[in-house]
Amino acid sequence: MTFFMFGKYSGEALEEISAKRTAAARDLVKKMGGSIKGMYALLGQYDLVLIVELPTMTDAMKAAVALGRETGISFCT
Repeated sequence: MTFFMFGKYSGEALEEISAKRTAAARDLVKKMGGSIKGMYALLGQYDLVLIVELPTMTDAMKAAVALGRETGISFCT
């Protein structure tokens, strides 16, 4: 299943943007049986969107929570 995950940076998360954190996010989604198909910066209510493939809606919810913990970015899926 394909999901759009809209993210909002906290002040701290904005300061910690790095290729290492992006790689960690990709690895986390992969460990959950999915993959990130795209990442895009946004202007407006949300700061970024991830296009993610995961097996189930439950996996998508778990991924949103896990990514929030890992990155400091709050996600709405």
